[in-house]
This record gives sequence, C-alpha cells and structure tokens, in this order.
Amino acid sequence: MTNTFPILNTRIATFLSVVFHPLIVTTYLFGVLFLITPDLIGVSALELTGIGSLLLLIFLNTFVAPTIIIYYFYRLGIVSTLHVDSLRERRLPYLACAIIYAIATYLFGWQLQPIAELAPQIAILLGSVTVSMIAIALVSLSWKISAHATGMGGAIGIITGMIIRFDEQLLLIPLLIIVLISGFLLSARLYLNAHTPAQIIAGLACGLTISSLTVYFFF
Repeated sequence: MTNTFPILNTRIATFLSVVFHPLIVTTYLFGVLFLITPDLIGVSALELTGIGSLLLLIFLNTFVAPTIIIYYFYRLGIVSTLHVDSLRERRLPYLACAIIYAIATYLFGWQLQPIAELAPQIAILLGSVTVSMIAIALVSLSWKISAHATGMGGAIGIITGMIIRFDEQLLLIPLLIIVLISGFLLSARLYLNAHTPAQIIAGLACGLTISSLTVYFFF
C-alpha cells in the first residue's frame, strides 16, 4: 500500500480523515464563502465580528450537535468507534445527523428571522448538505458510500457552481486548494482501507450532483 501512496502513512491518513471530517467541512465551506464572497452568501452587510458569530452558530449546529449525538451513541454501545466505519453501525448515526441538519436548515431558513431575511442562501446551502446526508443514510442501508468524498464533492460542486453561475473569479484559488485537499484526503481513505474506489467515486458523484444542482436551481 505504501508503494501506491508513497507520501502517506497511517498517522497522516488518520489526521487528514479527522481534520476534514464531513461534519466539519460545512463550517470550512461557509468560512471560505463568508470571507471571500460575502455578497454571494448575503452577509456583506455584517461586520467581521457578526460574520464570526454567524460562523460559530453554524459550527455549533452542523458539527458540535451531531458530534455530541455520535458520542452519545458510542457511550451507549450503539457504535463501537467514533469513526463509525462499520456499515451496520453507520445507519442510525447518519440518519440522526440528517435530522440535525434538517433542523439547522429550518432554523436558519425560517426560525431565525434576521438571518433568514438577510442571508437566505445559508439555508439553501444547508438544505443541500441535508439532502446529501439523507442520501448517505439511505445508501448506507445496503452499501458503504464514502461520506468524506460526498462532503468534499459537495464543497467542490458549490464553489464550482458559483464560479460558473456568477463568474466569481475570486473562488478559483479556493477551488484549486479544495481539489488538492480532496485528492490527499480520498487517497488517505483508500490507504486506510476505509473505502473502495467505487465507494469514493459514488460519494464524489453524490456530493457534486446535489450541490451543483442546488446552486443552479436555487441561487
């Protein structure tokens, strides 16, 4: 395996898998969009502190809340590891995460009126991630699709869609960086034998399709 991925070892591969876990990728994506293209995401009227507070709120809803649920499942013995690598154990956690993301979409799109009126794009993108989560949960009933690949594919699809639809050249460099990171990350998942190439490709296709269609039809 080391001949196939000469710059990877188990420690580096695990590090990449944790740092770019699909739950945290949502926060990374919004951070990039808030800082580089605040007008496209609807937050250009906010001060930097306001943007930071909004990003923190997204982080709490899309990373902290589902992480707590997964840890709770771990403590109950529903999942044997926090990585949730087993197909049998993935079903309930991903369904729970999809529900949490759906609630977050509802909060940002309807309940939090100031945010919903100022930046409805946030709820749209969260809705896209929610649909991806639901797709992963459904596929996981019978097959182990890569959530890491779905997350990175979603980020690539959203940024690519914005570049094409709005001719936003400022996102070209972030796109190249995300593609590069995706290459290392997905190689790491293969190195760890967490997925097969088919599961990686399916995850990428799932994320790319859902996110790009979201930008095309709803932005």
